[in-house]
Amino acid sequence: MIRPVLGTVAARVVITAMNLLLIIAAGQMLGAQGLGSISMLLLGVTIVLLLNHVVGGGGLVYVVPRHGVRMVLGPSYAWALVTAAVAMGLQSVAPLATEDLVVHVVALGFLQSLNSIHLNILLGRERIALQNSILVGQAVLQFAAFLLLLDLHGSSLGDYILATYVAHGATALVSGYFALQHLGPVEASEQPSAWSALFRQGGLAQGANLLQLLNYRAAYYMIEHFRGLGALGIFSVTTQLAESAWLVPKSIGGVLYSKMSNMWEAEQQRTLTLTLLKASMLVGALCSFVLVLLPEGLYTLVFGQDIRDLHPILYWMVPGLVAMSGSQVLSHYLSGTGRILHNTIGSGLGVLVTLPLGWFLTSRYGLQGAAMTASLAYTLSAIYQLLVFLRITGTQGSELLPHASDRERVRQLWARIR
Repeated sequence: MIRPVLGTVAARVVITAMNLLLIIAAGQMLGAQGLGSISMLLLGVTIVLLLNHVVGGGGLVYVVPRHGVRMVLGPSYAWALVTAAVAMGLQSVAPLATEDLVVHVVALGFLQSLNSIHLNILLGRERIALQNSILVGQAVLQFAAFLLLLDLHGSSLGDYILATYVAHGATALVSGYFALQHLGPVEASEQPSAWSALFRQGGLAQGANLLQLLNYRAAYYMIEHFRGLGALGIFSVTTQLAESAWLVPKSIGGVLYSKMSNMWEAEQQRTLTLTLLKASMLVGALCSFVLVLLPEGLYTLVFGQDIRDLHPILYWMVPGLVAMSGSQVLSHYLSGTGRILHNTIGSGLGVLVTLPLGWFLTSRYGLQGAAMTASLAYTLSAIYQLLVFLRITGTQGSELLPHASDRERVRQLWARIR
């Protein structure tokens, strides 16, 4: 468990660094308006992926160890095509992006759907190091391509879009090559149960993800409506910085999901989750406070003159960031043990806060109101997941507090790392 977590953390450090450098370059060359347009483009792609991930998303990690790769590959590819067509059709009813960007939203969504299928297959086969390497290569290639395109001619949003095509197209080819190496025979008797498991696990997962997306990104639409693209650009930079506090928790959660899906002993699952929950929340808290302590002038210097006054937004985000650091572990425990419905319920509780309260707070307090809403929604979701974990596992509330056995586990962990 230690080596995959460390490898995933290292990979996410590189990926986060590349993404931040990409944002810095875009902020310097395209300004807050350009960053706002990129945010809306990515939000549209995310919605396409939500549709695709009913079959081709994280549910594969749970289903692949039980039914094999060949059984799930065909339905996943077919569903990616169907969702791309549906997304294009939805544009006339519920626009995913402005008219000049919709084709790119759908095409990039399809490419990323293929990537998701391949990478989740690798994760389900516990090829974690390979998955990390591919994702690092994608991030580096996208950043390098963006810089090259900026140098070739004047800066524009099209440079970012083309760089994204290059990076995700290359990733689809490479990840597909490795994922297809895991093909095995199909047992006819397994087909009905495999299809049922795939849609059940994927459908519940996407219910949770759709609701979580509303928690994460509903503020984008509200800010764009009340304050414009420039304000959205500032908020998107703030959220990217704030969510970097989840770098380690997300790494831990991703590895935990793979382990839970391949682990059968309940007490072992409980102990591992409990230890990682404490570690994730501690690291998330430390990273959040570092972001708050960095001087305001540094952010303006790095991201451009349009990006300013981030501290008031970050202050309100800290409680939610710490709560979601724990949620990263709890949600992957619930998914990996086949209890994904509770993630959907937790996300739904967050939405009950986000939609009505977010509209009021964002209209009245702007970016700080959006940050307040996010913190409240994240915290409510995490509290629900924690209560479910305690009930299912019989864990006592006192076990959540640091104690002597944690110190011994940390000592053993450090010895193995060293």
